Amino acid sequence: MRRHLPGGAGVITLTAALLATTALPAAALPAREAAGDAPRVTVRNGETQPVFSRADAVTQIVNIETTADSDRDGVRDRVQMRIMRPKETDTASLKVPTILEPSPYWAGINDVPNHPVDMGDARRGALTTTRRNLAEFFPGYYDNYFLPRGYAVADLDSIGTGGSTGCPTSGDRSEQAGAKAAVDWLNGRARGWAPDGTPVRATWSTGNVGMIGQSYDGTLPNMAAATGVEGLKAIVPIAGISSWYDYYRAGGGVVAPGGYQGEDLDVLAKAVLTRRNPEVCAKVIDEIEATQDRETGDYSKVWAERDYVGDARKVRAAVMVVHGLNDWNVKIKNSVQWWSALKRAGVPLKLWLHQGNHSTPFSWRVEEWLRQTLHWFDRYLYGIRNGIEHEPRVDVQHADGTWETARDWPVPGTRTVPVSLNAGPSGQPGTLGLLPRPGTAESFVDAGGTRTAEQLLTGEDHADPNRLAYLTGPLPGAIRVNGISSVSLRASLDGPSPYLTALLVDYGTGTRPTGARVSTGEQVCYGEGVPGDTGCTIRQALQTETAPYKIITRGWLDVRNRRDFGRTEPITAGKTYTFRWDLEPTDYVVEAGHRLGVILLSTDYDYTLRYPAGTEVTVRPGAGKVLLPLARGGRESLE
Repeated sequence: MRRHLPGGAGVITLTAALLATTALPAAALPAREAAGDAPRVTVRNGETQPVFSRADAVTQIVNIETTADSDRDGVRDRVQMRIMRPKETDTASLKVPTILEPSPYWAGINDVPNHPVDMGDARRGALTTTRRNLAEFFPGYYDNYFLPRGYAVADLDSIGTGGSTGCPTSGDRSEQAGAKAAVDWLNGRARGWAPDGTPVRATWSTGNVGMIGQSYDGTLPNMAAATGVEGLKAIVPIAGISSWYDYYRAGGGVVAPGGYQGEDLDVLAKAVLTRRNPEVCAKVIDEIEATQDRETGDYSKVWAERDYVGDARKVRAAVMVVHGLNDWNVKIKNSVQWWSALKRAGVPLKLWLHQGNHSTPFSWRVEEWLRQTLHWFDRYLYGIRNGIEHEPRVDVQHADGTWETARDWPVPGTRTVPVSLNAGPSGQPGTLGLLPRPGTAESFVDAGGTRTAEQLLTGEDHADPNRLAYLTGPLPGAIRVNGISSVSLRASLDGPSPYLTALLVDYGTGTRPTGARVSTGEQVCYGEGVPGDTGCTIRQALQTETAPYKIITRGWLDVRNRRDFGRTEPITAGKTYTFRWDLEPTDYVVEAGHRLGVILLSTDYDYTLRYPAGTEVTVRPGAGKVLLPLARGGRESLE
């Protein structure tokens, strides 16, 4: 969920823009402005038009009172918001809505050590350190693109960061109150002050607010919307969290976000603690560390305070959910469960699933991204009847880069198909089949922290002492897995590791997207430029690689939580139990001629805690299944 800050070559951030005033010559201004005719919001072909001057925009900084006191100093926290808006909001009594990006990252981050993940003797070793990659940025185009169309744009420091007070609390209700307060101030319900202490009101605001952002910046809009705050009309959460348990935990166990082994709530809070006098937050963050529970991974009050899915019924905003199918940082479950809960609540929705990793499709689908997000905000912040709500609700990008639209997701016609994990011939991998075939029990020994999942899934046609493999034959036709797969096993464990891990793998040489991006060298201009900020970007393309396999998805279970993620129940060594757990949602096509595989292991080196090697896992063949959500026709290709 990492530091995608607006900025980069040829782009200046909103924060930077507030520190300096720039101007363009009159010839560069919109024609009506140059002629002395003050522009008004203009709508053509169902969308607002760029008639206001970005160069002449007015700026302000406001410190907004929240309802929280997260640093426990007896004074309500304040969050700092920096605003840029058309000059006519000062000179022509123009009122405009606001597009807001809340973030803990505007002031940068601290380098903080992660928790150790090697259990046993190695636990006493040195902590590892992970520095955030601030070179990956989310291009700051809002001022160039939206402001000329009649929007104020703003960024907000979440509590405990930048110019705000309070303490960062990694997603709890205090942090939620900070995001909500910005909407309240824009609607005249919260107090605000200029930096010199002068009270200030948002007299220029219509009260209609949209939020957009990626990662943590996409999580805060979810948090604000989950309060039901009046005036928040639309949000676009990109790779946002809906439940922090599903960011730092899975299946009852401690499971890391991809690339950040050992990180947890306390580490992230320390990383973004950039307020003045940060030492006042030491006790608050120590309490987070003490209560987050890295021993059992159980769901608890700590996680319930950071779970917004149950509040979907409170949401008043229209929500455009966006996530990368190759994102293992904020895992896709966060968006899929949010989408499903909002759908049940009757919230106006759209969904984009793309082939990138922890990124935004703005980078490679610029024109359509701008069209849909503009129409989304125009529809719900200005009330323009542009038909966006009647378009297909779902955009899904396939591995070849093409896009498909659908009215729902999983795509209509998808059904769950149980596929049995059957034993193979002696010394050979097991098979995947529609009919169960009981056989002799099979075992493997956990490799602990000595081998990665990628190392364990190779050599699939041969036995490996550290995992079990189950494969189909070459598929006669392509199958599309879209939705949530799950695994059910009859198995026993004997040893220190409580984890079971399942990988769903596409075996077959092919060229597939990695999720990373590469530059095309093509410049795309999307908005009004000013000195130091061209209003342009370089289009990116998705990077691909040719490889003999691809992990489609994966999932984890702490077997002590086999009945309840909130309660640890020890198991009896060698006793057979039924275990069932979900894999991360996906939308993936396995091509004809490839083989589909399920790989069972215990420790997942890059995600789970690493207990000492040696746990023996015994599985009853024929009693285990993988339940696959297959699009129409998929079952036939498995027969």
